[in-house]
Amino acid sequence: MNDVAEAAPVAATQTTPSNAARKRWLAIVIGAFVLAGAAWGGYWALALRHTESTDDAYVNGNVVQITPQVAGTVISIATDDTQFVSAGQTLVELDPQDATIALEQADARLGKAVREVRGLFATTGQLGATVDQRASDVARAAEDLKRRERLAASGAVSGEDLQHARDTLAAARSAELAARREHDANRARVDRTTVANHPDVLAASAQVHDSYLELSRTRLPSPVSGFVAKRAVQLGQRVAPGAALMAVVPLDQLWVEANFKEPQLATMRVGQAATLTADVYGRKVAYHGTVVGFGAGTGSAFALLPAQNATGNWIKIVQRVPVRIALQPRELAEHPLRIGLSMVVDVDTGPPALQPPQQAAAAPPAYRTGVYEAVDGHSARRIQAIIADNL
Repeated sequence: MNDVAEAAPVAATQTTPSNAARKRWLAIVIGAFVLAGAAWGGYWALALRHTESTDDAYVNGNVVQITPQVAGTVISIATDDTQFVSAGQTLVELDPQDATIALEQADARLGKAVREVRGLFATTGQLGATVDQRASDVARAAEDLKRRERLAASGAVSGEDLQHARDTLAAARSAELAARREHDANRARVDRTTVANHPDVLAASAQVHDSYLELSRTRLPSPVSGFVAKRAVQLGQRVAPGAALMAVVPLDQLWVEANFKEPQLATMRVGQAATLTADVYGRKVAYHGTVVGFGAGTGSAFALLPAQNATGNWIKIVQRVPVRIALQPRELAEHPLRIGLSMVVDVDTGPPALQPPQQAAAAPPAYRTGVYEAVDGHSARRIQAIIADNL
């Protein structure tokens, strides 16, 4: 009995420090959880509360279709899928024989028109000289009539001669009037013009320009620099205007369409900063973009078969609105993207908004190509050379 009584205080003494240590560790763990929760709450209040995220985002960009403007047979294809092409590089060539013949005929018509107009100017000068000659005839006939009238008073000239003089004067005046009318009619065709700007020459020049355009359009250049995709044209194929032959994708003109849910758009505005990551590179590569616009409707509203919400089997579904996010060109050049790649988008909605999404509008990008402008210059020089050769 004494042994049992002595062992009880010893056991109590041994368990007391163990309970104290357990309580201390439990307090440490609880305190760590409390601190972690407080830190997470502070981080959410300061950062995450002003961030809207979505993984329903994809890379988008311009897909430039290469289509012929004239009908023809394909005789050459200078590129293929995945190849890079520069702006102005010839991609497809059509048979140019018909267009070449038409251009040669237009050249001949222009040369003929220049020579005919030269003839009009020469005829005008000739008719002017004829008018002067007829005016001289009138003056001479008038003098003859006056002289005979003076002599008729003394009986030196017969009445028949006097009448002949009068008839001669009338005929001379009629001839002068006819010559003046003919001169005026011919001058009306060349008045206030030169050979180069005469309407007949301008009409023939327009035919040359049109034929030259037809010939130049047998070569299909690339409007932009980019990568070839979706090549569908084959050698020997007869193509019609507007047929899609291939596409060129400029990978320096990409943006991201992020589809956010309706509740996420409440504080989202144009101009807010966005951080993006691509699945192809992972979290190690971050892109920095800017919200530049909001879609005019939800994806379902512009679908090929829009949802008919007025039916009896209606189920409410949270809709998504596409948000366009511009990327920085420098980051695109360092880490290229492709159309259709998946992205994760975080938009910082912290800065105050000045305009609601439906009224905000970003400046439209300026898309322009100058690869077709050289054709007009070549055509103009060709027309000037033909006119100069026939003057």
